[in-house]
Amino acid sequence: MSDYYNAFEMSPVPAPGPDAVPPEPFRGIYGMPAFVTIPTTDLAASVDFWTRGLGFFELFGIPGRLVHLRRWAFQDVLLVPAESVPERAPAVSFSFACVLGQVDSIVEACRALRPDSVDGPRDTPWNTRDVTVITPENARIVLTAAKPFDPASQEARNLEAVGITFPGAGGDDNGEHA
Repeated sequence: MSDYYNAFEMSPVPAPGPDAVPPEPFRGIYGMPAFVTIPTTDLAASVDFWTRGLGFFELFGIPGRLVHLRRWAFQDVLLVPAESVPERAPAVSFSFACVLGQVDSIVEACRALRPDSVDGPRDTPWNTRDVTVITPENARIVLTAAKPFDPASQEARNLEAVGITFPGAGGDDNGEHA
C-alpha cells in the first residue's frame, strides 16, 4: 500500500481549463480543517462586500456576534465584530481557489463596490492567474485560478526546475510531492 493518495479526489477544485466550472456552493456542515476569522467594524458592510464582490454566501449568522461565510467546500470565513481594524492591509494574505471564468467577474464586482480594492489580475510563474483584493476590513485576499497546463510553457519549466513534473515527461510522477 502506498503512503500517498490522490488528494484531488476530495478537493472541490475542478481541473484547470478555460471551460472549468466552479462547484456548486456547499451548504453542508463539517469540521472545518482551516478557516480565517476576520474582525470588522461594520458586519453588514463586510457581509455585503464578501457576498456581492467575492462570491461568498452566508452559511449562518449569530446576530451581532458572527457571520459564517463560504464559497466552496473548505473555503470558510468567519466575520466577527471588532472595535477597530488595521489602517493598512497586513503583508500576510489568505488565498481562495476559483476558476479562470470567475476572475473577470470578481474583479468587476469588487471594483464596483470599492474601486481601489483590486490589484491584478496577474499571471504567476506557477501557472495561476491571481487577483488580490483588499476587503473593507483591510484583509488581503487572493483569488487564484489554475491555468490550463502547457508542457511547452515557461511555467512548466519553472515547475520542473523544482522537481514537479507532468505526466509523460519522464519524471517519477511526483510521488515525493503527493
